[in-house]
Amino acid sequence: MALAPSDPAAPQRPSAARLDVDGLSLQFGGVKALDGVSLSVEPGSITALIGPNGAGKTSAFNAISGFYKPKSGTVTLDGADITQVPARDRAKLGLARTFQNIALFRGMTVLDNIKLGRHAHLTTNVFDAFFYWGKAKREEMELRAEIERDVIDFLELDHIRNTPVAILPYGLQKKVELARALAMRPRILMLDEPVAGMNREETEDMARAILDVRDEWGVTVLLVEHDMGMVMDISDHVCVLNFGRRIAAGSPAEVRANPDVIKAYLGSSGDPRKADLEVA
Repeated sequence: MALAPSDPAAPQRPSAARLDVDGLSLQFGGVKALDGVSLSVEPGSITALIGPNGAGKTSAFNAISGFYKPKSGTVTLDGADITQVPARDRAKLGLARTFQNIALFRGMTVLDNIKLGRHAHLTTNVFDAFFYWGKAKREEMELRAEIERDVIDFLELDHIRNTPVAILPYGLQKKVELARALAMRPRILMLDEPVAGMNREETEDMARAILDVRDEWGVTVLLVEHDMGMVMDISDHVCVLNFGRRIAAGSPAEVRANPDVIKAYLGSSGDPRKADLEVA
């Protein structure tokens, strides 16, 4: 049963944030990975960044999250310029992300992996943590209780909470990655190909989880994904890249009907990706 906002046991979550990217350019030698890309992500929305392989989607993600330094352009979070803010400090501001390839600690349990997502917000120093007493012990206990109540229960991971990640099936490992990102109390959640490699059942489960994160947590979501059926079903807004440039942006229906998008995805009329863009 959902907790009422006035319930003292209800999770205390930060408000959703707005993300704006203006004229982002990124270059590796003579290759332009991004060429003046701009996009806006409204608070509490799901925005998808799509495009053919090599379009610049992951480069954009890495520049937005602080892993790459753009040649030009700005990234702003609720109007504050964070272009020069290091990745670790962007996490403290409420920007969390997952990666294309699973980046979990395989020898650790599900619970311990998820707890790592909160480390950017812990105030315990190294000395306290080493002796595990006083403030460090209290903070650890509060962290564990919060994660079990707000994240593990929310994503229905209780039955695997003490299971080593290495023995979990692929779909559950991806869900644990989502849980770790949620443990950061994000204001903006960036998901890099969250359903890549999943079967249909796993994809539908992840899509429902993303919608629940938006609806129940109020988190702003920016995702990169190749599964056009999933993208068109759950997104409020879609931005399309091709060869490092934005070629279209709008609602799923508008993007699906855009001739530049059709050309970029289809090439010849025989390309099988046509079926993906025609999902109702």
